[in-house]
Amino acid sequence: MWLYAAALVCGVAPLWASQALPLVDLPQHLHLISVLHRLDDPTTLYPRLFEARGTLTPYLGYYDAVSVLGWVLPLETANRVFLSACVAGLPLSLAFLLRSVGRPAWPSLLALPFAYGDSFAWGFINWCASVPLALLTCGLFVRALVDAPRRRAWAAGLAVALVAVLLFHVMAFAFLAVALPLLLFTTPVPEDTAAEGRRARLLPRLPALVAVVPGVALCLAWVVLRLGDPADVEAGAPWKAWGPMLSPQNLAWKSLAQNRSDLPRVLANMLRDGSDRWALVAVAVVVALSLVAGAFPRARGEPGEGPVARWRMAGLGLVALALYFLLPFDIRGYMYYLNTRYAHLAAALLVGAVPVLRPGLQRVGVVAGAVASLVLAVPLVRGFRAFDREAAAVREVSASAGRAPMVMGLVYDTGSRVVRHPVFLHAAATVARESGGATNFSFALTPHSPLKYRGTPPPTFPSEWRPDQFSWEAHGAAYDHFLLRGVHPATVFGSRLGTEVEVAAQADGVWLVRRARGT
Repeated sequence: MWLYAAALVCGVAPLWASQALPLVDLPQHLHLISVLHRLDDPTTLYPRLFEARGTLTPYLGYYDAVSVLGWVLPLETANRVFLSACVAGLPLSLAFLLRSVGRPAWPSLLALPFAYGDSFAWGFINWCASVPLALLTCGLFVRALVDAPRRRAWAAGLAVALVAVLLFHVMAFAFLAVALPLLLFTTPVPEDTAAEGRRARLLPRLPALVAVVPGVALCLAWVVLRLGDPADVEAGAPWKAWGPMLSPQNLAWKSLAQNRSDLPRVLANMLRDGSDRWALVAVAVVVALSLVAGAFPRARGEPGEGPVARWRMAGLGLVALALYFLLPFDIRGYMYYLNTRYAHLAAALLVGAVPVLRPGLQRVGVVAGAVASLVLAVPLVRGFRAFDREAAAVREVSASAGRAPMVMGLVYDTGSRVVRHPVFLHAAATVARESGGATNFSFALTPHSPLKYRGTPPPTFPSEWRPDQFSWEAHGAAYDHFLLRGVHPATVFGSRLGTEVEVAAQADGVWLVRRARGT
């Protein structure tokens, strides 16, 4: 037990090793949570610009959870606590699922590296939080079937967990739409041995089936509300639908070959030097050795499952893998980076499907999992600290922003010397949040946000990825601060620099420009 706990500490250590975390969307998330938390604060721009959306949105889980934690902790600390729960929750929820299906829990430690990777690096925090909840839901569903004395208690927990999954991310709910029927038809219940007739076989399964009704009803309500919204169709425009939701022009697919080549890459691709992939190699070695050991009768343990039930974990992994290969990459205007997210879920489930080994080898497996967690932690701690030194420039110039600024993000260089993803894309949100201001681009524009603009959003160029489309005449009047990275202010503002705008601060290629006093 202590070794498992030590491995979890290693797993969450990178989250506490630096002030800035290299997640692309994190500045936007933190800004929206700050708005949600201080929506009535007159010292900020929030009450003037934003209001609660007032409808069910599947991102409420993350935003509301961190906002509640924010009443007792500083916002960034509250967010770290939440992220720590996500990272540690992946192996813990997998362990719960493994024990629920009668398997040993030790392979769950091998899933720890999959808590990081492509989805985490992009800052898809709602998805990362929904994965442990989905595994927990699967475990609760199985226990509501097989644990006759406590069937109703497990069913009550199942009902709550399924609703929670939907409140974090609808795509995890989509996985459960296939996974739960699979578990229903492959999990025997104790009464089956004496049951005669369809009714007698149905009654023991009824609590589990009833428990999914609230989540399904809520999902259907959300789908009706979401599809009832008028589609904002604008072919070729970023963040807009290019046609009806499931029309060919609105769906972007990756080829089978691209999905196949991307699969091992997206499992661990945060650091430029590739050192975070060593944990993936360690896990692959342990899985390979377990498969070899499972081929020898003397190494195998008691599975505790019937001939059909013993394939449940592999079946769940194959469901997630099928979603990875069969779903589109984007549904424009609705969901982005869709199929890629399932890679981490599939990997976690498939490592949980390794053969059941005898107790002595299981103890060796726990040691191997703990070693893999250390192999994961060391390069990530080093990489996160190096990124923090790089991100210090944004914090430094933020101190020179005025109170409640309107910040235009002109980030020409979104990349990092340390991590692979474009982690400075939303750097302007950091400047705005620390001073109670707002930016030219906000997730409040998206329907999955619990907030929306009170009136017309501030004018800006179509995509935050294209700062070269900034126009002073069309956009400049709405902003009093401009954050630049990767370009000198003179290139953007020309003769206006020194007359209409002035440099407020500069550090390591990051510039904060503000309107000149008196203009």
